[in-house]
Amino acid sequence: MTPLAKLLEAALFAAPRPIPMEALAALDVESSPAAVAAALDELREHYDVDGHGVELVEQGGGWQILTRAEFAEAIERAQVAVRPQRLSAAALETLAIIAYRQPIGRAEIEEIRGVAVGSVLKSLHERGLIDIVGRSEGIGRPLLYGTTSQFLEQFALRHLEELPRADELAIALRGAGNTAVVSE
Repeated sequence: MTPLAKLLEAALFAAPRPIPMEALAALDVESSPAAVAAALDELREHYDVDGHGVELVEQGGGWQILTRAEFAEAIERAQVAVRPQRLSAAALETLAIIAYRQPIGRAEIEEIRGVAVGSVLKSLHERGLIDIVGRSEGIGRPLLYGTTSQFLEQFALRHLEELPRADELAIALRGAGNTAVVSE
């Protein structure tokens, strides 16, 4: 492995979150963005070809070394990894509305869901999944919400364009038979 690939590996190993390309490039100011990209490719290939238990993944606006999916169940069973807390159905529904409609205000979310969402918004904000991204031009200039890079990370997305399209969701929900009962 090249010295640059080793440097990137060390930084990615030490980081608890995905590292953006700009931050990786700042590790060695003498390396070009193309050299950093080549070193990332070298590192990814190293993990793939040599059969390592980890892989290099681009998600959440950056790069991260993660456990391979085939080992996740055993690691979870042994309780050696920290897992993010599960989200309630209400939180997931609210988060989906924000992800697809952002920037969006509280009143619009409540109109779509048909219930008050103040406590859910607070919880999602505390978890770092949503943030205040501005103010509406409407009466009272209400806050507008949007998703964060932590949202992308938690759902293993590189960018919002990777969210399923509405027509794909409708097909998936019809195929699931809608047997699940969701409660507040």
